[in-house]
Amino acid sequence: MAFPAYVTTGEKVWFYSYRTLCGLIFFFLIAPIVVIIPLSFNAVPYFTFTEAMLSFDPAGYSLRWYQDFFTDLNWQGAVKNSAIIAFFSTIIATFLGTVAALGLSRSEMPGKSAMMGLLISPMIVPLIISAAGMYFFYSRIGLQGTYIGVILAHAALGTPFVVITVTATLTGFDQVLLRSAASLGATPTTTFFRVIVPLILPGVISGALFAFITSFDEVVVILFVGSYEQRTIPWQMFSGIREQISPTILAVATLLVLVSIALLTAVELLRRRTERLRGVTPQ
Repeated sequence: MAFPAYVTTGEKVWFYSYRTLCGLIFFFLIAPIVVIIPLSFNAVPYFTFTEAMLSFDPAGYSLRWYQDFFTDLNWQGAVKNSAIIAFFSTIIATFLGTVAALGLSRSEMPGKSAMMGLLISPMIVPLIISAAGMYFFYSRIGLQGTYIGVILAHAALGTPFVVITVTATLTGFDQVLLRSAASLGATPTTTFFRVIVPLILPGVISGALFAFITSFDEVVVILFVGSYEQRTIPWQMFSGIREQISPTILAVATLLVLVSIALLTAVELLRRRTERLRGVTPQ
């Protein structure tokens, strides 16, 4: 890379050092995830690279663990439970988080800081504490070991993400638009659905995706408040590691990584769309 003539030697050293450090941090974070992908194609039931794999011998690779995942009834039941629980908990979390963010965005809202701290507390409190509290509470009201209980627990964990993303979207919201709509004869309902919703929709969808990922990947709370009937993919993976080591777990982990990448890509596209709508970036 060619530097301008006015760049000093120290600035050049910092330029390369900074990028090298960022690369090392990125490698440290991504290496444990990347290494499981080739291991999921192992032809033998081991969690190590065999000589055949290292020599790129086709005999050392197999899709047997992916086939086991798609044919095993326990895994398919876990996929069904994860999808159902994540879907309904996301709907609840999105509704509650959006309503809360709209209320917190009003300047006349009293105690906004305390309310915001309360709403995002599930992100701050250790999951083991939240899970234990939910277990004792659900046991008293008869929700422990039920789908409703698990869905509500996951909704509580996902709501803070919706609150934060929608609140961030509303930070740059132009209140003049509301007054303009009212001056043109629009009712509050029409203003909400025709003005507010289109502008905050990217933030709402982003929060919903985060809530979905949170529910889909959660394992601690489900172990406390769920039962075998609500066994999800993370629970099945956790049980598989404890009971019988099988590379099927690696195959499932690879698929989850791909799903997470797809969802995070959607979040990034929505973020860029929001910036264009708000005029932060050029069209």
